[in-house]
Amino acid sequence: MLLDIAAEHDQIKRTFVEASDALSDDLWGMLTDGDAEQMSLTANTQPLLLTAGVALWRIWQDNGGAAPAIMAGHSLGEYTALAASGTIAFDDAVRAVRFRGQAMQRAVPAGTGAMAAVIGLDDARVVDLCADAANGEVLEAVNFNAPGQVVIAGHASAVERVLPLLKGAGAKRALPLPVSAPFHCALMRPAADELAGFLGDIQFSAPAMPIVQNVSVQPETDPVRIKSQVLAQTYSPVRWTQTVQFLAGEGVSRAVECGPGAVLAGLGKRIDKSISVQTIGDLGGLTQGLEA
Repeated sequence: MLLDIAAEHDQIKRTFVEASDALSDDLWGMLTDGDAEQMSLTANTQPLLLTAGVALWRIWQDNGGAAPAIMAGHSLGEYTALAASGTIAFDDAVRAVRFRGQAMQRAVPAGTGAMAAVIGLDDARVVDLCADAANGEVLEAVNFNAPGQVVIAGHASAVERVLPLLKGAGAKRALPLPVSAPFHCALMRPAADELAGFLGDIQFSAPAMPIVQNVSVQPETDPVRIKSQVLAQTYSPVRWTQTVQFLAGEGVSRAVECGPGAVLAGLGKRIDKSISVQTIGDLGGLTQGLEA
């Protein structure tokens, strides 16, 4: 993750060292020498991803990349957008997402919750089938990633119960996901309560540019409203399809994905092809994006 860029831009390592100092934990060593199991723990994954995104944003700025008119982030990426826009300090953001990951893990005992990806079925149909199969348990559509690509979450027994119903309704795939907790569903409310206490000590400022948040799908600039929605996001769906559609409706034609990989670029093509997404998570993409 980012190692080819790190060989050419020392901003990568400097940003990871800064994050490591904030956590008293060696994120750079984890990135370069850690094993996959260690990095896949959500309390580690979240600060690693946030730091990677901010490092790329800093390189983009340092090398004359175009200034954005608006920002958005998918789930954890919303915190990256908050840090990049100056809404919260970077070290506060790193500590917040470490705490967020720990609180999410504490909220639901291992094995109690589950998530699954549903491919090839209408969003409304997925929502209806989840409601039909819940039987008093939590079972919700939680990530609207692109048309025909939805993630569900809730009690493990409920997720298991609905999978054959989804397939019977015509889903091309309905597959359990290897995650450590059922993110963005009602089971995460205890995590949001914990996070509220933690964020109470963090200063939120007006962002340098509007941020389209996962909950409202509206450009937000008020720090109080931004904080409240960050908390609600913990147990609320990520409405990414609507977010990209909103951006397209506002006239956005070009976007830059600051993070390793190209997941959001791929989703963007499925949502609205009028927005061209440049990924800068590797050296080739970064060079190409800056030249453009």
